[in-house]
Amino acid sequence: MKHRGHEPFPLLFSDDDTDLDDVREALGAADAVEGLGSNVAATLSWAKSVTPPRSLAATWELLSSVAARDVAAARVLEPHLDALAILGEAAREGIDVDVDPGGSWGVFAAEGPGMRLEARREAGTWTLHGTKPWCSLAAHLDRALVTAWVDDERRQLFVLDLRDPAVTARTGPWHARGLAGVVSAPIDVDAAVAHPVGEPGWYLRRPGFAHGGVGVAACWWGGAMPLRDALREAAASERADQLSRTHLGRADTALWAARAVLRDTATAFGAGGSASEGLRAARARTVVADAVETTLAEAAHALGPLPLVADEAHARRVADLQIYLRQHHGERDVARIGADVATGAGAW
Repeated sequence: MKHRGHEPFPLLFSDDDTDLDDVREALGAADAVEGLGSNVAATLSWAKSVTPPRSLAATWELLSSVAARDVAAARVLEPHLDALAILGEAAREGIDVDVDPGGSWGVFAAEGPGMRLEARREAGTWTLHGTKPWCSLAAHLDRALVTAWVDDERRQLFVLDLRDPAVTARTGPWHARGLAGVVSAPIDVDAAVAHPVGEPGWYLRRPGFAHGGVGVAACWWGGAMPLRDALREAAASERADQLSRTHLGRADTALWAARAVLRDTATAFGAGGSASEGLRAARARTVVADAVETTLAEAAHALGPLPLVADEAHARRVADLQIYLRQHHGERDVARIGADVATGAGAW
């Protein structure tokens, strides 16, 4: 992929020059990493060195620009920055978390059938017991923010040291062709000591929950932009016809609309105080997911099988995006939007 030195994408245009300088510095360091995205250890080492941007807009700028370089690299960076943002949010609310924020971080909040992670408190000490699914890179990370059940109805967030002998990271199953190195497998926890972050339910109630969800969408958007570039190159060739330009036009329009939604969402979140941030985030994620699905389809139809079998970077990008995009749950997420709107929530 061609990119312009260490410049970010013109996605959100942060007004804070210091933030943009931090983004450029992070991108410059990323461009110097050999095996960015494919070398997990080197990518994590770079991620730990990244200075988290202070504004949401600059954070999404960084994530989209990293995804344009390598989708897997963004998949590594995004939860690390999200964890640091959650810890910062807790500190601003006066929640005492006596944990060193150094090292590499993940966020493990998914649930799965037949698996349950429970928290128990004895003599003032919290311990975690059970199995947590979908723990990306657990075998490589230092710590994670993990949700666990404190009873049958409430979940609470905890800091878990993944290097604790009481934590076992499974190696699979993970047969994915996309994001092959970003293994997302269960962890088994046998009475590991954990530190609570907030009260039960705080993790889901906090404003940053919606913000983090759209940060993932910014990764999707940036990851799709090189496919638009490939379509543009095909449409500009001497052999181009109306069909190749139609494919480009569809992808370009979809990604342009998604960019506008991301910018609008960053502005709205920056203003704060909205009771419908969750719905806004769900709408934004859906718009971006649809745009990336459209781009993947247009690239497949316009470019045919050749780049999928002969261009390693293109083939890996497509496979990585197809897996990463499944963090959006398709029609189920759209149905939740419809349910909120049907009950009168989320006026435009």
